[in-house]
Amino acid sequence: MAIEESGPGAQNSPYKLRRKTLLPKRTAAASGASTSSTEAFGHRAKRARVSGKSHDLPAAPAEQYLQQKLPDEVVLKIFSYLLEQDLCQAACVCKRFSQLANDPILWLRLYMEVFEYTRPMMHPEPGKFYQVSPEEHEHPNPWKESFQQLYKGAHVKPGFAEHFYSNPGRYKGRENMLYYDTIEDALGGVQEAHFDGLIFVHSGIYTDEWIYIESPITMIGAAPGKVADKVVIENTRDSTFVFMEGSEDAYVGYMTIKFNPDDKSAQHHNAHHCLEITVNCSPNIDHCIIRSTCTVGSAVCVSGQGACPTIKHCNISDCENVGLYITDHAQGIYEDNEISNNALAGIWVKNHGNPIIRRNHIHHGRDVGVFTFDHGMGYFENCNIHRNRIAGFEVKAYANPTVVRCEIHHGQTGGIYVHEKGRGQFIENKIYANNFAGVWITSNSDPTIRGNAIFNGNQGGVYIFGDGRGLIENNDIYGNALAGIQIRTNSCPIVRHNKIHDGQHGGIYVVNKSFSLPANMKYLCSIWSFLFIYFNKLIMLCVSA
Repeated sequence: MAIEESGPGAQNSPYKLRRKTLLPKRTAAASGASTSSTEAFGHRAKRARVSGKSHDLPAAPAEQYLQQKLPDEVVLKIFSYLLEQDLCQAACVCKRFSQLANDPILWLRLYMEVFEYTRPMMHPEPGKFYQVSPEEHEHPNPWKESFQQLYKGAHVKPGFAEHFYSNPGRYKGRENMLYYDTIEDALGGVQEAHFDGLIFVHSGIYTDEWIYIESPITMIGAAPGKVADKVVIENTRDSTFVFMEGSEDAYVGYMTIKFNPDDKSAQHHNAHHCLEITVNCSPNIDHCIIRSTCTVGSAVCVSGQGACPTIKHCNISDCENVGLYITDHAQGIYEDNEISNNALAGIWVKNHGNPIIRRNHIHHGRDVGVFTFDHGMGYFENCNIHRNRIAGFEVKAYANPTVVRCEIHHGQTGGIYVHEKGRGQFIENKIYANNFAGVWITSNSDPTIRGNAIFNGNQGGVYIFGDGRGLIENNDIYGNALAGIQIRTNSCPIVRHNKIHDGQHGGIYVVNKSFSLPANMKYLCSIWSFLFIYFNKLIMLCVSA
C-alpha cells in the first residue's frame, strides 16, 4: 500500500532532501525485459544475492517510511530527545539521518546544556581557547566541532555531582564527563588520575578554596555571555591561585580572580595575591579579570628563577595595590593586557626581573604607569601608556629596561622619568602631550634616548638636570611649550643628530654650570653634532653661566 506524505514539512523541507520513491515489485515480465536489455549491452545480468536459506527481502514499509518519508520536522523532534552519543549513532543509519543529525540547532541545545557557552569555544590545541561567531566560522556546525574538542573533562558547580549521579538514566553515555561540587575536589580528581586535567568551572562564586596548582591542568570558566564576568573565584585569607613547580603549561582562563581580605591593610597580606607564580613554572593565564582590594602587595606576583608565565588578554584593573609585580629574576611574556586605575604602579619590575611586555594598555593609574627599579630590566614594545598620575615610565636605581615603539602620553606629570642612577634604552617611541617634560633625566642617570618623537609637551621636550647624563640622539623634538632640550646643574649629556623645531620657546637651553665651564663652548662643539634647530619662536641656542 502506498503511503502519502503529510504534514507541513512534506512539501517544503528546510533540508530539500531528495527522497526515494517507493517502487512496486517488478513483475516477471518486467524482469525479463530488464535482463534482455542488459545482455544487449554486453553485460552479464546481476544475480540476486543469497543470504542463508532465502533471498534478502526489501525493507519493510514502516522502515522505509521512517528513513525516507517521515517529515524532517518529525525526525528532528525525535532527535532532540537524544544525547550526543545517541545522535552520532543515529547519523550512521543512512545519509538522510546523517544530515539531520548534524543539524546545528540540535547541537546548540546539547552544547549549552553541557558547557553553557552562547558562542562556540574552540580548543584546537593545548593551551589555546577562543570563542567564535557561529555564523562566521568556517566549519558548518561549530557547535558540534567545539563539543568534540571539549568533550573529555570535569565540570565544577555546586550541586552538580549530586544531580548527575542521582540521574544515571538521564546521563547515560556521558561516562567521559565527571562532575564535582568544588574546584578543590576537581584538582584532587586530577591528582588521582580520574581524568586528563581539563576542568570547566561553571557560573557561580567560589570562595576561600585552596587552589594550589602543581600539575599541567587546564581550568576554564564555562558560562553564557561574557564568561569571565559569570565565573568568580575569590579568597579572603590567602592567595587565590598559587602556581608551583610542576605546573608547567598549566592553563587558567575566562574567569574573574579576586583577592578580597577582611583586613585590607594587614602586613602579612604582602605575601598574598590574586595570582602567585613561583619558581620554575610557566602557566598560561588568558582572558581573566584580576582584582585585589588589599592595600599592600600586588594583584599578580611573579617571583623567582624560572618563573616564566604567559599572561594574555587579561584585565588587571581597579586594584588597591600594584597591578603586576615581576621580581627576583622572573621573566615571562605579557601581551594585550588592560592595566588601569591601580592605586600603585600598573607594573613593577625589580631585582633582575626581565619580562617581555607587548601591546599592553597601561592607563589612568593613581601612581606611575610602569616602574622599574633595583636592577629591574624588561623589554617593552608597542605599549600605550597614558594618563597616569605621575610619570608614564619611571626608571630608578640601576634599572635598565628597553622601551621600543611605545606611546607615552598625557601624563599628569612627565612622560619618562630616569633618576638615581637609572639607565635604559628608549627607542622609536612617541612621547607627547605630557604636563611636564617629555623626558626627565637626573641624579647620575645615564639612559639612551634615540629615534623618538617628543612633541606637544606642556613644558619642555627633554629636561636634564642635577648631574644627569645620557645619550640624546636622532630624536625629532618639536612643538613643546618650553625649550626642546634644557640642560641644568652640572649635567653632561651627549646630544647629537636631533631635529629641534617649531617650539613655543627656545631650541636648546644650557644653564648653571653644565658641561664643566670654562671650556664650555669647546666642549659643546665636540659633543653636539649635526643638530637641526629651526622655527623656534625664541632663541635657538642659549648657554648661560
